Amino acid sequence: MHTGGGLFCLSFISAATGRGSFFEHHHHHIFLSQTCPGHQEITLFERISAFTTITAGVSQDLPTRDKQYENTCRISIKAWRRIIWIGYASEPIEWLVEKSDTENVKRTLSDSDKLHMVKKGPTIMSCFSNFNDVGTVKQFLFTLHLGLSLLLLVHAQDDQDNQKVTYTETTTKIRYISDASFIDTGESKSVLNEFRDDYQQPYWSLRSFPEGTRNWNCYNINVTSGIKYLIRASFVYGNYDGQEKAPEFELHLGANLWESIRFENASIAAAHKELIHVPLRSYIHVCLVNTGSGVPFISAIELRPLLNASYPTQVGSLALEMRFDTGQVPTDFEGYRYPFDVHDRFCNDYQPPPIVMRTAATPRRANASLDFFWLPADDKASYYVYMHFAEVEKLQANQSRLQYITRNGQVIYESFAPDYLYTNTIFSPAALSGGQYNFSIRKAENSTLPPILNAIEIYTLKEFLELETNQEDIDAINIIKSTYKIKKNWQGDPCAPQAYLWEGVKCSYPQNDSPRIISLDLSSSGLTREIAPSISNLTVIQTLDLSNNNLTGPIPDFLSQLPDLNVINLEKNKLAGSVPVGLIERRKNGFLSLSLCANPNLSGNVSCKKKRNFVIPVVASVAGISILLLSVAALCWGIKRKRQPGAVTDANPIIAPVEARKRQFTYSEILQITNNLKRILGKGGFGTVYHGCIDKTQVYLLMRVHHINLTSLVG
Repeated sequence: MHTGGGLFCLSFISAATGRGSFFEHHHHHIFLSQTCPGHQEITLFERISAFTTITAGVSQDLPTRDKQYENTCRISIKAWRRIIWIGYASEPIEWLVEKSDTENVKRTLSDSDKLHMVKKGPTIMSCFSNFNDVGTVKQFLFTLHLGLSLLLLVHAQDDQDNQKVTYTETTTKIRYISDASFIDTGESKSVLNEFRDDYQQPYWSLRSFPEGTRNWNCYNINVTSGIKYLIRASFVYGNYDGQEKAPEFELHLGANLWESIRFENASIAAAHKELIHVPLRSYIHVCLVNTGSGVPFISAIELRPLLNASYPTQVGSLALEMRFDTGQVPTDFEGYRYPFDVHDRFCNDYQPPPIVMRTAATPRRANASLDFFWLPADDKASYYVYMHFAEVEKLQANQSRLQYITRNGQVIYESFAPDYLYTNTIFSPAALSGGQYNFSIRKAENSTLPPILNAIEIYTLKEFLELETNQEDIDAINIIKSTYKIKKNWQGDPCAPQAYLWEGVKCSYPQNDSPRIISLDLSSSGLTREIAPSISNLTVIQTLDLSNNNLTGPIPDFLSQLPDLNVINLEKNKLAGSVPVGLIERRKNGFLSLSLCANPNLSGNVSCKKKRNFVIPVVASVAGISILLLSVAALCWGIKRKRQPGAVTDANPIIAPVEARKRQFTYSEILQITNNLKRILGKGGFGTVYHGCIDKTQVYLLMRVHHINLTSLVG
């Protein structure tokens, strides 16, 4: 269980302790008007022939009976690529609405406040907020500051005039900024004019990533680590390319798959993907991946901070599966966002908007139950379910509303009473898994009133298991990128996923630890200025290639302090000054391959002789001939032994020697093995031989100064 400050608190309702129950319970005040007690009832047909739209306590006319609903008690909701059945009951349903002042309602529902959502696209559940008195308005101002002061809303830039567009959306009054400063790749496009009437301005433009560019394209967005965010990525195709064929591609958060983006119909190709996530670092990467089924694109990215106490999980993040406001018509494409919902959600986060919570569904017959059936698209996934309850009737002394919840026939939350004018959120503390979900909200035996339900949300658990690159390495490589204004396609994480390593970067992948950068190749990259000091922060780098650039200044001494660095190529630059003594010593001892040719202003021990290049083929030839002779000798010895009669098995057989292996060690490891090169065994044509110890086994370490790749250890 979690507790939170501000508007959010945790407690158990008096009707149930919650101990040992499958679901937990949260509540907070929803600021409904307390000046107009009572309720308004709107009764539907004998069967659920249709819903009625109820907003701010005002009921619109009931729709005409529709034959297609006469024999069913279920409402079908299209949820992207799956059908979700929700809200069906064994009995007809009534709608309970908390009354409010008529004049205030008219103000709340003025045309200027309505948000025109996608008419041709998939259904988006509505959200609302309402302010009835001074106290509520003060609280709203606080909530607005909390919800929007740290938000980030970026939209794909419409660069017809080659300008970075920043504007305020006329309906929501939300300020949007261009995405140009958050990504290095992609092309700005616009939906066809015929689609603009169906969408708000942020969806008129998009950024596409056509073939021929890198398959991995990422936005880099700064956030506050440890804060829970709602992240929304929006996609509106609008036939921008004239192909009338919506693509399929992948959406990633960092190195991990967030969602596969698919559209059922190009003419209504629109999608909004939401994720509740707590970043562990001061940035996130939102990436689009070309999977070979069309050109990826994106219309907008929106981030908003949430209360950390909301949507608790044991592990992982939460991807929105569906949400349903039981007081809203599912087939109505009108919806409400900000300013009605201070967090600008497409329905609900853990502070359900007041207007959502001031309507509730209840069976007409007191002994009936509220049931809903849900069949997930992925039966192997795990889910979190959040049910929101609020009593909207002022109950009399002789009235009571006690209810309990079952899943697949088993009680998962014992008898409780929704609080009057408070939101009660009941959720599963552990993720649910396994096939079909049949939920039922039932009346308790000692209750005089039937059960109610105001809203419900379902999220898919996302466990992002692929680790990001070591933070120090990321900081260093990003400074290098900024210093030299690298034109390579360096986006997202440099080492993860492995299929999309940054160009010129190689990494190691320690078990259960973050990847590390071990090689950096920036040869022929047009680098100028001095060698960047931030390279010193790549503390496990082994290979550094900065050749064929226009680097100036001295060779920095910090290169000799990197313990694992064994290959440095600085050829064909404009470096000046002397070579650091530490580098010369390491090369002399055979621990470093140092290439410095074609630096005319460089003084000191700079050798460009190619004589050493003949060592490799000579040694390789000798080794090959030796192996061949040994193989022939072994074969002859084996044949001779077989011909000897009466061979006796040796009681103490000779243990076969361990196969000699070539292995490279870092400079710091060599110093440790040889006790700082303390004991010299001898010198010869192949270099100096030192005495060393590995795992308490005495070995001879052959250290050749001719070429580092021929250094070997035998033991």
